Amino acid sequence: MSIETVLLAVGTEDEKRVEQLAREAIAVAGPTGAEVVLTHVFTDEEFDGVRSQLGVDETSEGSTPDAVAGRHTTTRALAKALDEAGVAYSVRGAVGKHADEVVAAAEAVEADRVVVGGRRRSPTGKAVFGSVAQDVILSAPCPVTFVREVAA
Repeated sequence: MSIETVLLAVGTEDEKRVEQLAREAIAVAGPTGAEVVLTHVFTDEEFDGVRSQLGVDETSEGSTPDAVAGRHTTTRALAKALDEAGVAYSVRGAVGKHADEVVAAAEAVEADRVVVGGRRRSPTGKAVFGSVAQDVILSAPCPVTFVREVAA
């Protein structure tokens, strides 16, 4: 199966894993010339906070989830790495439950692979707080590559 579209899920906490996520997306997309769809999902609270930080009026054109995602530091750093590697990409933003929005985006763009980051958690931590990555792995319409945060 040829990989044409890779969805790279980006969240607010992914600032720490930008290099790892970029490296993995490039490794998956590069050999086949696939497009990477940088998909930044915000909760309502995160979206309002980032929009406020960026000084974007909620009634302006620049207040859409796509526009805010494109201006977010993490997304810009990933876009720069993809540019440098010569990998085609686009940026999407979404507001809602992280896992649900990642899966919906993967379905919408007909992704052949999803790349998602996360950190190591204890079984109790997963049971109590849930795991976005785990939910994506179980619900995605295609194979998922999990990029674990490397301890510093």
